[in-house]
Amino acid sequence: MRPTRSAARVLVALVVLAVTIGALPAVGGAANDTPTASEIGVDAKTIHIATVADVDNPIAPGLFTGGVDGVKGAVALINKQGGIGGRKVVMDFIDSKLNPNETRNAFISACGQDFALVGTGAFLVTNIDDIVGCKDQAGQATGLPDIPAVTSGYLDACGSVIYPLNGSQIDCSTQNQTPQKYVGLYADSKYLNKKYGPLHGTLIVSSDSKSTQRSSTVLGLFAAKAGIKIEHTIPMTSRATQTQYTPVIQQIKSGGDNYNLTGTPANNVIEMRQEAQLQGLTDPKFTWTCLLQCYDKALVDAGSVVENTRVSMSYLPFEEAKSNKMLSNFVKYVGKDKINGFAMWGFASTLLFQQVANQVVKDKGVNGLTRANFLAAMKNTHTFNAGGMYGTVDPGSKLPTNCFMILNLKGGKYVREYPTKVGTMDCKPTNRITIEADLNNL
Repeated sequence: MRPTRSAARVLVALVVLAVTIGALPAVGGAANDTPTASEIGVDAKTIHIATVADVDNPIAPGLFTGGVDGVKGAVALINKQGGIGGRKVVMDFIDSKLNPNETRNAFISACGQDFALVGTGAFLVTNIDDIVGCKDQAGQATGLPDIPAVTSGYLDACGSVIYPLNGSQIDCSTQNQTPQKYVGLYADSKYLNKKYGPLHGTLIVSSDSKSTQRSSTVLGLFAAKAGIKIEHTIPMTSRATQTQYTPVIQQIKSGGDNYNLTGTPANNVIEMRQEAQLQGLTDPKFTWTCLLQCYDKALVDAGSVVENTRVSMSYLPFEEAKSNKMLSNFVKYVGKDKINGFAMWGFASTLLFQQVANQVVKDKGVNGLTRANFLAAMKNTHTFNAGGMYGTVDPGSKLPTNCFMILNLKGGKYVREYPTKVGTMDCKPTNRITIEADLNNL
C-alpha cells in the first residue's frame, strides 16, 4: 500500500530532522540512489576487482589457475544474481608469475585501477606497503582491501587491510613476541587418535620456505595437543623424488610407527606412498593423514598405492553438490573439469567480498561503496560460511574455522568418514584451540 500524502510529508520531515541534528540513522532508501563513480574501480555500472595470482611461471606452471577459475565462476554467479548494488562485477586478472617483483607490480597496478584485491594467490609476497598505503579516490592512504585465498606468511596474513579467507594461523598481535600464539583445529587429530590410536609417528613438513615450514610445523603441534605422539619431524622440499623418501619410510618402519601427517603437496604424498609400498609398508591399519592438499584428482589417479589416506576438510566435498545449493553453484559456474581446492578458495573469497560489499550498500547506499567503508564493514564481519558449503570463519577477527570433516580415499574415490551425515561438518566451538610456540627462527 502506498503511503498517504500526509504520511509521506511526515517521513520527509523526519529525514530532514535526522540529517539536521543526527537524531536518526540514514534510511535504507540511499541504496536506491543512482550509482555514480564512488571509488577507484567503481563507476556507475561496474565494480572492478583484481585477482593477483601465480599462474605463468617455469617452476610450477599454472600454479594458481584453479583459484583464478574460482573467482571467475563466483563473479559470473554474482552478476547472474544482479551484481552488487546494481553494478556488474568485473574481475581483472594480474599474473604475479611466482615472482616477488611481478607481485609487487601487480599490487601497484591494482591500487590504481581496482576497488579491491579478491582471491589473491601470490606465494612470494615480500612487501605489502603498496597495499597498506594505497590511496583512494579522495587521495587518502586508506589502503587496498585484500581478501586472499591463500597467504604466504605472517606478512600478508597480518596486514592491516588484509583479511584472509581462512584467517591467520598466527595470532597477529603476537607475531613479534617470544613465544607466539597460534590458532587452529585440533579436533580432527583428536578424532583420529581416539578412533585409531594411540597414534605415534612422523610429521613431514614443507621446507620450500620459512613460512611453509612454520605452518606445517604448527600442524604437528596441534596433533600433539590431541594426544598424538610426534616421534620425528622431517623437512622435505616439494621437489623431492621418491628415492628421497627411502630413509623416511625406513625410519617409519624401524620405529614401529602407525601414523604419518604430511604438509607437502599431493605429488609428494604419492611419491612417499609409492616408496612405502615398495618397502612393504602396506598395513591397512596405518593412519596416513594430510589436509586439503590430498583432496586432489592426482591421488585418485594414483590408484591403490594411496588407499586409506585420511583427509581433514574444512569445506564440503564436491561429490556432495546435491546437498548444498551453493556447492552446486560452485560446480556449475566453475565447471566440473576445473574444480579443485584452489578453485574453492577463489570462489569462496569472492562470495566473502560479495557479502561485505552488499552490507556496505545496505548501510551506506550504492554510492557509499568506498574502500574506507568496505574495510570498516570487513572488520565487523564475523560470520561467513559461503552458503553453508564452507566451514564458518570469522574473517573480521582473522580467525580460522572450527569446522571439519574427514574423508577416506577408498577404492579410488573419497568416502565420507566423519561426520557420517552428508552435507554436514563438526563445528563445535571446542574444536579450535590456541597454543604457544617460538617458531620465528625456523
